[in-house]
Amino acid sequence: MDGPAALRAADAFKLIYAEAFAEPPYGETEEDVAAAFRRFPLQTRRHAFRAALARTPEGEPIGMAYGWTLAPDTVWWDELTEPVSDAMRREDGRRTFGLMELAVRGPWRGQGVARRLHTTLLDGLTAERVLLNVHPEGRAAPAAYRAWGYRKIGEARPWSEDADLHDVMLLDLPR
Repeated sequence: MDGPAALRAADAFKLIYAEAFAEPPYGETEEDVAAAFRRFPLQTRRHAFRAALARTPEGEPIGMAYGWTLAPDTVWWDELTEPVSDAMRREDGRRTFGLMELAVRGPWRGQGVARRLHTTLLDGLTAERVLLNVHPEGRAAPAAYRAWGYRKIGEARPWSEDADLHDVMLLDLPR
């Protein structure tokens, strides 16, 4: 999906997000979800925004993923607890796709939905690599990312100094 299509499906994205991220270790509250989805319309207008939404045959939303290409002035690299090289952090607006969210509702986990969402989201992407933050206590998510070829390049407290420590992972895409 492009940004306008994702925005039209915002309720489905919000349902999945709210259910998946209410669980430990995330503990997202109704207020957290509301705040995240106040930002969603702006996010869908970002350069190279793309999204994927999985539904049952009956149309029930079961999983989602979205992200966008990082801008040259992204603060993502500044959130790392230990700096990385200038070569690693160089952005030109095309080099790195930021995977912002990937989630599957509980009853549909373990069935390959997350993998298919990930594959669909990245299909046709021209970026060199994909960058994401993942909560290390989530267990399943970091394990899946490692199995898909991501490697940990550092740690960050995204969004604020009070945020939980997250692993920053990078996937080099085939050329």
